[in-house]
Amino acid sequence: MILITGGLGFIGTHTTQALLDLGESCVLVQRRPAVLPERFANAPVVVEQADLTDEAALLAVGERHKITGIVHLAGSIPWPPGAYQPLEGADKSIRSLLNVFRAASEWQVARLGLASTIGVYGGVTAEGALKEDLPLPMTSPHPIPAFKKIGELLGDHLAGAMGLDVVHYRIGAIWGPLGHAQSPFFAAPQLVHAAARGAEPDLSALRAGAYAEDGIDLCYVKDCGRALALLQLADRLAHRTYNVASGRATTNGEVAAAIRKLVPDARVGLPEGRDPAARDTWLDITRLREDTGYEPAYDTERAVADYLAWLRAGNER
Repeated sequence: MILITGGLGFIGTHTTQALLDLGESCVLVQRRPAVLPERFANAPVVVEQADLTDEAALLAVGERHKITGIVHLAGSIPWPPGAYQPLEGADKSIRSLLNVFRAASEWQVARLGLASTIGVYGGVTAEGALKEDLPLPMTSPHPIPAFKKIGELLGDHLAGAMGLDVVHYRIGAIWGPLGHAQSPFFAAPQLVHAAARGAEPDLSALRAGAYAEDGIDLCYVKDCGRALALLQLADRLAHRTYNVASGRATTNGEVAAAIRKLVPDARVGLPEGRDPAARDTWLDITRLREDTGYEPAYDTERAVADYLAWLRAGNER
């Protein structure tokens, strides 16, 4: 069985489905009490409650199930701002990660996957697609990439010292069903949710302006989940770090155009041009393609159609 921390979350749910599609069974670990969703009612899936900061509670899960691999997706970072005192937040983040490593070692899992983020490339000045072997700055203006960098450094060290097969997932800008209606980092969810409601999009949560030509590596969540499942189950991986993304920059204008094909009267007008302070960011996925055979199944139009259908079926958060 594959244990997935945060397995009932946004990316976790789709990763669980992808692993099931590939013939695996799953244990989903959640910090709070949770009920197995109806979509998994007849699947080989169980939900276990355990706080990752509680070593004994986490290790006890392995006494009840034969765990063969771990996909660590739970948000073990001091976020949102102000939720914890600085030392408390850092302690929870690092202790959670170390407990996952203890579990991986005790259970002798075949592979431990750790979620990182496209945000670790912040400050990199290289042109074109960002590759996994680019040097990263040691600083970070945001706590999410800061703690993901810490996780990657610790993971690399512990993988070698403990003899574990550890893989870091540098995950792109993920959107789709179960995701938040508003993202502070990209406009796509806001645009699709507004179109589904017949409303003006609220872009106030964005950290930067939403110009039509601004682009980022948008990866539909179903593609992301499948990529993570393939990385978990691959017989052999040649690298420890993989970009998980679409491999291209998608502009806000492309998303708006795809919406208008399906909702001609959608109010998704955006300012022309580009944010002068922004730069397009997209990830090289050559490693992922070569080592797992992954190819994105959802282009922008298919992703928008699928997302709109899900929202119109009454699933809007």
